[in-house]
Amino acid sequence: MAGAAATGAASVPLLLPLDEDAVVGRGCWEDGAISLGLVGVQLAGAAYMVVVTPVLAMGLDPLFLVAFGSLCTGILTVPFAVKLERKKWPSEMSGRLLFQFVVLALGGVTAFQALLLQGMKMTSPAIASAMPNLAPGFIFVISGCLGFERVDLKCRYTRAKILGTVVCLGGAVAMSILQNPDAPSGHMLPRSPDRAASANWVAGCMFLLCAVLVLSGTVVMQSATMLLFPAPFTLCSVTSLIGAAMTAAFQVVTAGRLSPGTPQISLQIVLSLVFVGGVVSSACIMFQTWALEKKGPVMVSMFSPTQTVGTAVFSVLFLGRAMQPGSMLGMVFLFSGLYVVLWAKKKEGHVLDADKVETDRAADIDMEKPLLY
Repeated sequence: MAGAAATGAASVPLLLPLDEDAVVGRGCWEDGAISLGLVGVQLAGAAYMVVVTPVLAMGLDPLFLVAFGSLCTGILTVPFAVKLERKKWPSEMSGRLLFQFVVLALGGVTAFQALLLQGMKMTSPAIASAMPNLAPGFIFVISGCLGFERVDLKCRYTRAKILGTVVCLGGAVAMSILQNPDAPSGHMLPRSPDRAASANWVAGCMFLLCAVLVLSGTVVMQSATMLLFPAPFTLCSVTSLIGAAMTAAFQVVTAGRLSPGTPQISLQIVLSLVFVGGVVSSACIMFQTWALEKKGPVMVSMFSPTQTVGTAVFSVLFLGRAMQPGSMLGMVFLFSGLYVVLWAKKKEGHVLDADKVETDRAADIDMEKPLLY
């Protein structure tokens, strides 16, 4: 009897009181860790851009940097893809999925990074890091045209997204126009070099704008691909490796060989920079993927201006660059438009969720009605 009683008592689960303070504390700790991590990710990207800029000015070919940096990122993320997402892989690779991989690699790896680095080389790290903040607005426009995004002009949140996109674009244009190229101190440049520098600056801004357009289209296609292939680490690995091969092949075709260019520093330093960039990029991608799963895209996107601020500060401290007041005003407009778009998307998501709940409730009521009165 005693044994039976003991067995019965052991089979009854103990209902311990839930420590709400511990749960709240754990949630606050996680929110704080994610916030600090996202700030760290953006500052790491800012530091990398500031370090790469003078190396590009010394003659390093952007295609070489993209090819080997993407190769490092792809190799370093493969173990995590195999360990965490192997069960999500399809049994066979369809032609449609393979085509999407190639297009994502061409756009998100080769074209975007090459255009971004070339534009940064011709302008400044601060401008280059600010331009991608246009992406949410462009993504809204592209998604709306393709039917992926809700566009209802009667809805105030749709109008807010349109207004935010216009403000974003206006801020980017103002920032590009009002930020003049820095002239060397101690003497005045002749008239023709001034014109050449201005033309170079405008061309660099156009490279950056094209990079943002490519990025926006790639993000929309990536969202569609994730519906068929819900494995972000694997997608990152595959597209990075394909993009590295395509970039290397493009450099061989255009330049005749795979070469770092004519940098005024040793090849060992260049390869070290590429490896460090690959490690940092892999760590940032994995952390952002985890944060995206925990907090959603709006939370992650809200920290993107941190990279621009960090790049501007690092450029002033380490490169001796100066930010013009007009350019800073344009940056404020760009950030304001970005947050208007993100706010509208978040509020619109709440409205859609509420509408879905109301629709489900109405359907349940209809099901409960008797067929015969």
